[in-house]
Amino acid sequence: MQDYPAYTIMKQDAATQTSEPAEAAEQVEALGRAILTGARSLVARAEQTVLDALDSHGKQTPACFPNTAYHLPIIFAMTGVEVDKLGDMPHTVDHVKGLLLSTDAGDGDLTPDGLLNAGMAALYAAEIIEACRYAAGPSPASGIWLGAADDVLLRERGIEFVDGSAPGFAAVVGAAPDGATAVAIARQLQEKGIYTGMVGVDCNGRGECNGRGAGQTNMAEQLAAEGVQMGWQTRLVPFGPEITAAAYAVGFAARAALSFGAVPPGDADRLLKYCRGRVPAFVLALGPINEEAAAIAAGALNFGFPVIADSRLPALTLPGICPYEALAGPVTCEQIVARAIEVRGLKIKVARVPIPVPYSPAFEGERIRKEEMHCEFGGKRSMAFEFVTTRSMADVEDGRIEVAGPEINDVREGEAVPLAIWAEVAGRKMQADFEPILERQIHRFVNAAQGLFHMGQRDMIWLRIGKDARRAGVTFRDFGVILHAKLHGEYDAIVDKVQVTLHTNAEQVQALLEKAREAFAERDRRLAGMTDESVDTFYSCTLCQSFAPNHVCIITPERPGLCGAYSWLDGRAAHEISPSGPNQPVAKRTVIDARLGQWREVNEFIYEKSNHSIERLSAYSIINDPMTSCGCFEAISAVLPMTNGIMIVDRDFMGMTPCGMKFSTLAGTVGGGNQTPGFMGHSRRYIVSRKFISGDGGIGRIVWMPRHLKDDLHDELAERAREKGFGEEFVDKIADETIAETEEAVAKHCAEVGHPAITMEPLF
Repeated sequence: MQDYPAYTIMKQDAATQTSEPAEAAEQVEALGRAILTGARSLVARAEQTVLDALDSHGKQTPACFPNTAYHLPIIFAMTGVEVDKLGDMPHTVDHVKGLLLSTDAGDGDLTPDGLLNAGMAALYAAEIIEACRYAAGPSPASGIWLGAADDVLLRERGIEFVDGSAPGFAAVVGAAPDGATAVAIARQLQEKGIYTGMVGVDCNGRGECNGRGAGQTNMAEQLAAEGVQMGWQTRLVPFGPEITAAAYAVGFAARAALSFGAVPPGDADRLLKYCRGRVPAFVLALGPINEEAAAIAAGALNFGFPVIADSRLPALTLPGICPYEALAGPVTCEQIVARAIEVRGLKIKVARVPIPVPYSPAFEGERIRKEEMHCEFGGKRSMAFEFVTTRSMADVEDGRIEVAGPEINDVREGEAVPLAIWAEVAGRKMQADFEPILERQIHRFVNAAQGLFHMGQRDMIWLRIGKDARRAGVTFRDFGVILHAKLHGEYDAIVDKVQVTLHTNAEQVQALLEKAREAFAERDRRLAGMTDESVDTFYSCTLCQSFAPNHVCIITPERPGLCGAYSWLDGRAAHEISPSGPNQPVAKRTVIDARLGQWREVNEFIYEKSNHSIERLSAYSIINDPMTSCGCFEAISAVLPMTNGIMIVDRDFMGMTPCGMKFSTLAGTVGGGNQTPGFMGHSRRYIVSRKFISGDGGIGRIVWMPRHLKDDLHDELAERAREKGFGEEFVDKIADETIAETEEAVAKHCAEVGHPAITMEPLF
């Protein structure tokens, strides 16, 4: 059994500051008593919960959060100890009890160091309680409650934190005074793009909190009663109804440090330093704070997450932990979000779009069901497409937005309307190659408006306007208003003028669709001919260095960014827009190894920008100096030595892979800016690139991938196989989970079907 580290977590340079020292000392003393009482309560609950779970389910019952490589994330990150089953729990509880005892300097004399360590004991206990619920039931994920986020979700959302579209994370504890106030707070957080995790507080065992409504002890239930959509897609995340569910929020931060920051498990100092500096989180405490909530809040403080409350708190600062106030309150519910942003020091970029509904990336995940819909465009019910084209400066009247055909007042509720979004742009630095880049943003731009839904691109789009948005005053013209504002706001370096016409007449939409399809085909031909050899410059992407400080992505025409969100053209456009930004040109003049894809200038750039941690990059190899990964990758390739080939798993596959690790476990090996020969994170599109590990033999090395991924890429893989001379049946020779689940079974399958990997040169 693994030993836990010493009980003292770390010494803190902490102090209190106030203009009334006597009163402050009394308040801090009361807070210390509450924290210690709450921590004792949680630890006692954890011990009893473990005993009950062992009694009913036994020692071998798995006891970890679903689909994560990080066990119990807070405990694993802080101590390095892996808790996998209920039989591991008593040892963990003993450690937590010892930690709590080491902080206890007396009920009235809890030092700042002791306050934080008691908070850590409370967090450990909360995580143990929640893990036991997953093991013994009832499941924490039921009804509106989502429970723990898995590693797939962590990586899906990671790009939003690194590119600034998600500037922060709020952990909301307790309930607002009423449902309307809860909605107002939620909307403020959404409009600023902040993710919000919600947990409840039991007010001394009563079902009401200071007049806040019977049964309404958390904001999530208040939002549900008001009909607000919740979930990760809308950035309103209901973790759980009890205060112990706060462990999911702090655990998310701990996993970010392990996954993106390459912090070794058990290195508590590095973990806390990373979270304090790179995880922009804070706590909003609504309503009375009981002892257990106070203890959990103290644990959050240790991670650098200040607490802002609508109740009275002592004025406490923690130098080196929280940059400004550690505690702030009372703050009115109307001002609490603004105050939290100030205290946490967040930099918020709020999009000012002159439409009658709120506008924020937080609304991108909103769904409009049929019964909530006023009208729709495209899908299977009408023609619809979107198109961006470049015109001369003289031919574009900036800000001109027209609706050619019926407007929303002319449409019956529930009707399907034809639509052509025809955007014309002009700019001195605008290029035809940038048109598809701007066009792809229409999906994101439209979805960010509350009550509007957009799916697809080009001539395969589907849009809906919700009834609430219609009542608020949204019109068809507002699609053009959004595009004009956002294209200027985000692409002003290349776009000088924008005019948009919304065509809703069926005959005109049909006529324009034919013109657009000709342009789409020409773009595809132009881009298809672009190869790594046809350019003398690649582009870097260091967006993810906010989370993975040593990672550098090199984007080539034939190798997109590993997140799948950035192509070579995106990198070029981004550099035009922001010459000093994260997408920099990287020359490739001096060839070191053409087969592996090594150039002297690329290596020099990588070495400099990776903080001198990575010396070489082979763009086309998984074996020799592969590209590093931040953690936002869509898929992972890993060598299967017995097969002389590789397996590929994408983050949508939840099962075990032939290398003996699930995606989540593999991701922990590959991410964090590490260079790991034999393992490589990448995008889905890179799999069908002619340059996919071409230095190691290319697609002929692929021996296993999930069935859904193989089906999705079947036609393009078959085309690449024909080019390589493997024959059209090559894709059928790739094993999947329905054929083989172990490396031995994959090797047997390869031998039986004559997979080309078995006759290729040895990988090692």
